[in-house]
Amino acid sequence: MFSYRHGFHAGNHADVLKHMVLVQLLSHLLLKDKPFSVIDTHAGGGLYDLTSNYATKSGESAEGIAQIWPLRRDPGLPKAVAALLAQIARVNDGDTLKHYPGSPQIAAQMLREGDHLRLFEMHPTEIKLLQAHFASVKRGVNIQQADGFANLKACVPPPSRRGLVHIDPSYEIKDDYRHLLQVLREAVARFKTGVYAIWYPEVARRESNQFPAQLKRLAAELDVDWLHVTLRVKAASPDGLGLFGSGMFVINPPYTLYDMLAEAMPWLVETIGIDDHAAYTLEVQQR
Repeated sequence: MFSYRHGFHAGNHADVLKHMVLVQLLSHLLLKDKPFSVIDTHAGGGLYDLTSNYATKSGESAEGIAQIWPLRRDPGLPKAVAALLAQIARVNDGDTLKHYPGSPQIAAQMLREGDHLRLFEMHPTEIKLLQAHFASVKRGVNIQQADGFANLKACVPPPSRRGLVHIDPSYEIKDDYRHLLQVLREAVARFKTGVYAIWYPEVARRESNQFPAQLKRLAAELDVDWLHVTLRVKAASPDGLGLFGSGMFVINPPYTLYDMLAEAMPWLVETIGIDDHAAYTLEVQQR
């Protein structure tokens, strides 16, 4: 259960997609003066050193953020890519890409005084890193070593009645897919106006292949708008191992998100796609 460490995967192509979407969702919520909450059910360590043994052993950032970082001053960058790079630049000095921010750090550096960040993490090593990372933060951040799935229902709706729920499990066990659908149904029933961002991997597994259709059916059942975007960077491996793409499913997406991604996704395929199977999908359903 605890074999997954995000440090192995920090800054890979899945993170690029996931965090590009996250920055856009946060930016939209920040347009209103009213406070809001961010709930991260699987927070990880918060900030990752791309020169660490974990990161260099896998080398996954080389096929993700390292391809994009040198282009950050290009005036032709898609707006959503530029916004992500601006957040990554805040944890790095100058031109050197050493650190990669996880979703808790991205949220923390974008939120205002009065907004709230609630973080759940079960992994015994990751929770220590997360707590140490935010040790100097005295207000606005709540960290619990707890199961984010089990605790989400009690967290919604937040006191502000505005919020973003970020759900990013490891999917180490097949039951994560079913569990997520159950938890999401309960949370949306309690907090129907919330924004929910669900990341999932594209891997050679039946549960992964069926998951987008299951999310769409659930959204229809709950009568909520949704947006679905995927980024595939290469063909599936013949041995069935490895991550070849990922997706983000957003419930109650801001109206601006589709157009931002329509500009960014072809660019990402061209820039970090590895072979002729690199592609994206982008679809939206509004009531």
